[in-house]
Amino acid sequence: MTSDAGSNLPPTLRPSRAPHVSLGDLVHRFGGERRAGDDDVILSGVTLSTDDVRSGDLFGALPGRNHHGAHFVETAVAAGAAAVITDPVGADLSSSAGVPIVVVDDPRAVLGEISAWVYGTDENLPIMLGVTGTNGKTSVAHLLKAILEQLGVVAGLSSTAERHIGSEVITSRLTTPEATEFHALLAHMRECGVEAVADEVSAQALTRHRVDGIVFDVAGFTNLTHDHLDDFGDMGTYFRAKLPLFTPERSRRAVVSLDSEYGAEVVAAARVPTTSIITPTLSVAPAVADWTVEIIAERHHGTTFTLHGPDGQSLTTTVPVIGPHMASNAALAIVMLREAGYEWSRLADALDGRRIAAAVPGRTQRVSADHGPAVYVDFGHSPDAFEKTLAAVRRVTPGRVLMLFGADGDRDATKRFDMGRTAALGSDILIITDHHPRYENPDDIRAELLTGARAAVSATEIIEISPPERAIVEAISRVGDGDAILWAGPGHQDYRDIRGARVPYSARELARRALAAAGWNPPAPTWAVPYPPDSTPDSDPTRPA
Repeated sequence: MTSDAGSNLPPTLRPSRAPHVSLGDLVHRFGGERRAGDDDVILSGVTLSTDDVRSGDLFGALPGRNHHGAHFVETAVAAGAAAVITDPVGADLSSSAGVPIVVVDDPRAVLGEISAWVYGTDENLPIMLGVTGTNGKTSVAHLLKAILEQLGVVAGLSSTAERHIGSEVITSRLTTPEATEFHALLAHMRECGVEAVADEVSAQALTRHRVDGIVFDVAGFTNLTHDHLDDFGDMGTYFRAKLPLFTPERSRRAVVSLDSEYGAEVVAAARVPTTSIITPTLSVAPAVADWTVEIIAERHHGTTFTLHGPDGQSLTTTVPVIGPHMASNAALAIVMLREAGYEWSRLADALDGRRIAAAVPGRTQRVSADHGPAVYVDFGHSPDAFEKTLAAVRRVTPGRVLMLFGADGDRDATKRFDMGRTAALGSDILIITDHHPRYENPDDIRAELLTGARAAVSATEIIEISPPERAIVEAISRVGDGDAILWAGPGHQDYRDIRGARVPYSARELARRALAAAGWNPPAPTWAVPYPPDSTPDSDPTRPA
């Protein structure tokens, strides 16, 4: 992997007590051809990133989309790497590294098991809870951790937004970390007394071996909708990429939501004991499930629901986020914990008649005060997420709903038309702006979104404004007391990806400042602000200087 220098990526976490294993034992256990060097070399960690190399590390030099990791072996060795594992091409490129080289056909496919062995996470792990699906993974993971803490359990979390080790919090790099980083994180969690871990498991994590070496005690499935076709090509391939999680090699039990059409297919394909759950107000087709979610009330501060289960089990609780889809996520988390072995009476004592004490970063997060327009910042970036979140905002908004959004560059472009169309159908005013352009021309991205929006048969006013710093100011100027703004896409993120650089940026803070400038007196921020308090960016960094 190339260096992360200059990308503002957060650090990785490792156990305080470094491992101590020999290269010879590694080769004996996992195979491979050792070229040069000595079997007696002692390894104290595993990494794929030159920025993360520590003395005694095994450096994984993997083939990449643009470069082979072997091109960075000299940098890794200079930083302290004691040995390299790579493929035959990488071995030839690394022949002058001056450290032992282990050659295997597919290093990525073995690094998960190797990392588990090096860090000792191949046994005695905390309870592992993995959740997959297109939408809702982050919410379920954070809800799992929150409920565990309400049960008095020391919990860990690995999500798109954050990594938590008890009360310790760091920002995430990937939805699911690379296997080398994940096993180091799990070893650190175990040192810190973590008893249970909630983890997002993306389809890419399964196909790219990021969760190798782990068997989840319970796997959860939220839904499957249009997304990530840049990686998988079609929905069938995307669906099949999820299924390995529901095999004995990856999990022991499963809880599957039947709210999307793919839920029943997951149940049919699963090779582990499976429990089903359904939210009738969301489900695409009638179905019989083991557990049912009944929506009781929707208010701007949360959604109250009753979870009905077998043998007369039920509890009523409130998730502090708007929308039946968030109630569905919370219910899935509760049933996953039940399947993990937590007694129903214990769950009911903690939750029945109470609120789930969860903070889900950037998920329909309200950044405005109780008076004036309601402004929600959300991470959703798919047509299905837009539809569900807009509907939720509409139900708690007496006035008009304005939607503001952009789309990722260099990602699944096939969903852009439907994103624009769905946004136009669900809002009274639609402002299309920029998000992460990456290396794409932001004008072209907006044009595709506008095409979809203008194809919708609606009376929605459609506006194009770039950059987003200007777009949010215009949005605030067009709404008043009783109206709402949904800014979808940026959510919790504190940067924009522009031509390979992470530019400091916070939609939550920009919205708060725009509200203040309009005289709406928003609450003080509860998040870190990536730029000075007396400075609000007002230029367009996507344009060359």
